[in-house]
Amino acid sequence: MQVHSTFFPALNAFLNGTSAVLIGLGLYCIRSGHREAHKRLMLSGFATSCLFLVFYLYYHLVLRAGVTRFQGQGIVRPIYFIILISHTVLAVVVVPFILITLARALKGRFARHKAIAPYTFAIWMYVSVTGVVIYVLLYKL
Repeated sequence: MQVHSTFFPALNAFLNGTSAVLIGLGLYCIRSGHREAHKRLMLSGFATSCLFLVFYLYYHLVLRAGVTRFQGQGIVRPIYFIILISHTVLAVVVVPFILITLARALKGRFARHKAIAPYTFAIWMYVSVTGVVIYVLLYKL
């Protein structure tokens, strides 16, 4: 087993978890009226998600890691695939939401930012957390 076959999935799970924590703290800060902290945390969450994407693509496209087959049996198997499918679909869907939400905030269009941000947050959080869950189910169980 090569080092990268376990290193990159663990790194990506760490980045997903870190992103979830950062955007969760960002939500807390904006609800507490700490606008500047919210901005820094959300930009950090965005940067962390971008790093995840870079390492994910590197692992699968450059290193040609291939597919890791889920070995679980019983009730955990359909649960895993439901999580995996919803995670994958929403990971694609959330990208334009994140970019639009971020652009609106950076342009100072806060009413429009606020209109879409709750949906973006919910999907982004789901994708980040389920990324960690998938890692645990695939590599640790």
